[in-house]
Amino acid sequence: MKRKIAFISEHASPLAVLGGVDAGGQNVYVAEICKALSKQGYDIDIFTRMDRCDQPRIVNWLPDIRVIHVKAGPAEEVSKELLLGYMDEFTSVMLRFIAESGIHYDLVHANFFMSGLVASRIKMKLGIPYVITFHALGKIRMIHQKDKDAFPPERLEIEQMIVDDADRIIAECPQDQQDLIEHYQADPAKISVISCGFNTDEFYPLDKAEARRKLGLSGDETVLLQLGRMVPRKGIDNVIRSLQYLKDIPHLRLLVVGGCSEMPDFENDTELIRLREVAQEAGVADLVDFIGRRDRDQLKYYYQAADFFISTPWYEPFGITPLEAMACGTPVIGANVGGIKYTVRHGETGFLVPPHDPQALASAVREGISCPEKYQKLCENALQWVNENFTWKSVACEMSGLYVGILNRGHVLPRYLMQLKRSEKRSARQRRTNARTYVIP
Repeated sequence: MKRKIAFISEHASPLAVLGGVDAGGQNVYVAEICKALSKQGYDIDIFTRMDRCDQPRIVNWLPDIRVIHVKAGPAEEVSKELLLGYMDEFTSVMLRFIAESGIHYDLVHANFFMSGLVASRIKMKLGIPYVITFHALGKIRMIHQKDKDAFPPERLEIEQMIVDDADRIIAECPQDQQDLIEHYQADPAKISVISCGFNTDEFYPLDKAEARRKLGLSGDETVLLQLGRMVPRKGIDNVIRSLQYLKDIPHLRLLVVGGCSEMPDFENDTELIRLREVAQEAGVADLVDFIGRRDRDQLKYYYQAADFFISTPWYEPFGITPLEAMACGTPVIGANVGGIKYTVRHGETGFLVPPHDPQALASAVREGISCPEKYQKLCENALQWVNENFTWKSVACEMSGLYVGILNRGHVLPRYLMQLKRSEKRSARQRRTNARTYVIP
């Protein structure tokens, strides 16, 4: 019989269009790990907040995977920083769904601290164990964001409660594990380091010239790529400023892919407006192409067409885009932070540089393109490294092992199943009593 897993991802739906402020790595993580786990034999429901009036309550998304839209707050887009007050309603709706559907979930996998809060309350009510992937930690975020962090202060207390209450904590990289132990006093025995992955069906090498033809790029250009959510902490301004130290490189071009719309919206997208101003102030506006958001099936062509993928955020719990780039055979220049310093091997699959250091970034670009033989080796190493260590299939195998360990360790039977079994025993006793009553001597 298949194990039933409930995923909770309150603000990051696997069905969302990627590239916006709140749609990025967590959406990909939930979608891809669920797809890979379903192939391992799991039956999965993903609970996410309804953010449009026309969303059906239940979407039969893929074989053995459903997306359940939970009515919690207004059925419209709401910034994730403002969602905490709707988690009571989210919990109530989810509990009612479980009761009405009669589904027996073996385990809950929560994503982000608000989903963890819901999972904790469900555990309290029904006794279902849960694991948590935080995706970002409030205390670490505050170190980097300071007063720009718009989450309510209660986040820190909630995260601490979840760290103590969860049956298992999934750290996405060693830095994540260290942060949990140092800043939340997490029990090391409760933490499992399980990384993110990439989809081998979506991301793979293709001839660079062919990829460039598809995108209308010429073969003699040196193409740098920045791809992801358009938010300040991603350090896109750092990438743009690095170009002022690379102006002498002929036919240099930086592609910035991402945003809330397919065409760059320089009237309403405040981060995009800021980045264009940064390019103008640095005197490199002619070297930067703001592409806008692109559908997932188009991203591989950008990765494949680039000479280097660049990602220099201040803070990055993991970072899936560097994996996708390396899966396309493109080396990465990344900030020496969080998950990036775990996935990018300095001098082997790319280069690691300090965040907020455009000159160091420019030096890495120069080193990377200075020797064609060394560059080719970077490409080969990147491709081999991610395929050996970071496929979603391998991630799902690790995750399944974690689930099985929790479910087989003699965990207390979920309370609602205990009640069901007691009811069945009472019914059996009553049937035996009735049978004795009607026995003819």
